[in-house]
Amino acid sequence: MSERKQKLIEDIQNLLNSYEGVKPTTINPSLLEFMDEKTLIGIIDSLLDQKEDSKEIDTVWLEQFKTQ
Repeated sequence: MSERKQKLIEDIQNLLNSYEGVKPTTINPSLLEFMDEKTLIGIIDSLLDQKEDSKEIDTVWLEQFKTQ
């Protein structure tokens, strides 16, 4: 496995572990090594989009408590 693919897999694992209250995730690299770099980058993009969406939802929820 290339060093770049290994780094992408580590990035996916780190993103999964950046959610609060979620048990740490460990990814066996051999499960993802069959994927090409484009697919791995797509997974990373999807995880980043999900994090951004959850931040927006949290912001909307917090806005209701602002004093007017």
